[in-house]
Amino acid sequence: MIFVPGGTFAMGSDKHYPEEAPVHRVTVDGFWIDSTPVTNAEFRKFVDATGYVTFAEIAPKAEDYPGALPHMLKAGSLVFQPPSGHVDLRQWAQWWEFRFGANWRKPYGRGSWIKGLDDHPVVHVAYRDAEAYAAWAGKELPTEAEWEFAARGGLENSEFAWGDDFTPGGRHMANTWQGNFPHENLKLDRYERTSPVRAFPPNGYDLYDMIGNVWEWTSDWYAPKHPADAAKACCIPENPRGARREASFDPCQPQIRIPRKVLKGGSHLCAPNYCRRYRPAARHPEPIDTSTSHVGFRCVVRQT
Repeated sequence: MIFVPGGTFAMGSDKHYPEEAPVHRVTVDGFWIDSTPVTNAEFRKFVDATGYVTFAEIAPKAEDYPGALPHMLKAGSLVFQPPSGHVDLRQWAQWWEFRFGANWRKPYGRGSWIKGLDDHPVVHVAYRDAEAYAAWAGKELPTEAEWEFAARGGLENSEFAWGDDFTPGGRHMANTWQGNFPHENLKLDRYERTSPVRAFPPNGYDLYDMIGNVWEWTSDWYAPKHPADAAKACCIPENPRGARREASFDPCQPQIRIPRKVLKGGSHLCAPNYCRRYRPAARHPEPIDTSTSHVGFRCVVRQT
């Protein structure tokens, strides 16, 4: 783990997506954070030691998902599947498939395996899976403020975790998407899906993969925007813990009462033509019962 000294910083952004605004100052205490996302090898140690079964390995119960088609009530997870050509970018189901048998051991479904991927981030972990690992390891999941402060690496006003140039000197600094998402992946950074957690340079705090590769869970409930800046310097929030659980439900689906947590960091599927969320300020809501092939996590230990 790496120690990140506390401080006050400008959280969020007013230049990109509305959920990142407004920029507001917050203070976080110093904390220790994993230098990389939790890897397949690390997660395997946890499962071997505890016998833990992840959410994606358990068949959903009909009573928990009213209206679900009976044949869909099987264990599985969401897997990215690129379409053969141009699609409507408003229809995410064109490239996401709920694949039976997909889980952390079988990231692309039945017949796949993680052999040779020990140093890749574990994926197909729902929120409770990440929490369970953290508890076993004697750690916790970071808050959104802690995560963003760490991701900035001391560069408070920079666009990216390494500066203002996305590819300085033509060098790719993170595992993101090059090409026309979701059907054209040019792989200019050499990776089609996940990459080893130390494949790209660390940020100013010596932390790897804070941007790209996989989205990462935080402990904060999601809200569609940040709170406004404090009116006085004396009132800057200290160690904020996000929104209320009730505020995290998706207003576009009022019939579905599944709370959502904040994801940070973007992933290998973030592309200029679709998802410019490969920045510290970027954020995204994720239902706590959902796992995918591009979401992982890392842990923190707070000073006592």
